[in-house]
Amino acid sequence: MGPETVLDIGRQALWLAVLLAGPMLGAALAVGLFIGVIQAATQIQEMTLSFIPKLLTLVVVLFVLGPWMLRIIVTFSQRLFMDIPGLVG
Repeated sequence: MGPETVLDIGRQALWLAVLLAGPMLGAALAVGLFIGVIQAATQIQEMTLSFIPKLLTLVVVLFVLGPWMLRIIVTFSQRLFMDIPGLVG
């Protein structure tokens, strides 16, 4: 197993992390922006006001996309475990 293989596995793992975190971060960003606009329009400057909607949004995103995320992680892990004998030898 050479450095190229290690770098390739690391690159795939980082891409997987970005792929899995992207929808949650995007949803939290959209809700935070929407709440921020409402706070600016109404001049309500309460910092904790955006926490609950973001939390609920993340729960909904995890509920909707959770099976897809789990399938992606399991596929990556299975492929990595199956490739171990070829990487070591």
